[in-house]
Amino acid sequence: MIRKHFCFILTAVTSMAVLMLTGCGSSTRQPAPVEDRSAARAPVAASLPDAKAPPGGENAGKLGYYTIQKGDTLMRIALDHGQSWRDLARWNNLVNPDVIEVGQVLRVMPPGAAVETSGVVVRPVTSPVSPGLVPKPAAASASSPPGPASAPAPSTASLAEELGLIWPASGQIIAGFDEAKNKGIDIAGNAGDPVLAAADGQVVYAGAGLRGYGNLIIVKHNNTYLTAYAHNQKLLVKEDQKVRRGEKIAEMGSSDTDRVKLHFEVRRQGKPVDPAKFLSAR
Repeated sequence: MIRKHFCFILTAVTSMAVLMLTGCGSSTRQPAPVEDRSAARAPVAASLPDAKAPPGGENAGKLGYYTIQKGDTLMRIALDHGQSWRDLARWNNLVNPDVIEVGQVLRVMPPGAAVETSGVVVRPVTSPVSPGLVPKPAAASASSPPGPASAPAPSTASLAEELGLIWPASGQIIAGFDEAKNKGIDIAGNAGDPVLAAADGQVVYAGAGLRGYGNLIIVKHNNTYLTAYAHNQKLLVKEDQKVRRGEKIAEMGSSDTDRVKLHFEVRRQGKPVDPAKFLSAR
């Protein structure tokens, strides 16, 4: 009896073991999912935003605009384009005129202003300032009928009469005009000698913020001409003040230079021209 019971248990256990082995053998083992890590391992190109471009870049190269270069100041740009630095700040919405950056493009001519290129004046306008200087008329268009032969070049005396310039100081010229080295003329004198406005106009700069000029006054006469008076000992006028030809605007000095003298410039649309051509002989 005991032996028969033991055989039954043994048979049952054996059957269960066979079933378990059979089940394990017949089941299909699913492979572990494969994760593709190649994309994660590959370097990802940085999609950083481009550096902010300087303002006004869309106007680069256009007539009446200027791209700021290293070392520029708003005062220098204004002088080189025959404008007031305040106007440049206003036209370009500059909150702080001392903050400009290389590559920034500034408007340097007012909308609709006359721009001279290769001797031809484009879109001339009437000057808003009582002119002490009268700009030359625009060149005739190609469609204009031919006129008489060209008149001889005007003499220095006639230029002085037409433009209304007088000598800004009474001393002798100690350095003449040289566009590369001396953008005006230097007139000798003594400290405190009067410096006179060469023509009617409006003061667009009075200060010492332009390196190499010392105490400087710039007078704008119209949309074409301005005059500059440098190295003064004392300035007697302020920005935006209107002056008359012959009015004392400063006292001669030696600020930012090696001796007492007046450095006098005439600029036509910002370009230096020889003042001697506009001053009468003496």
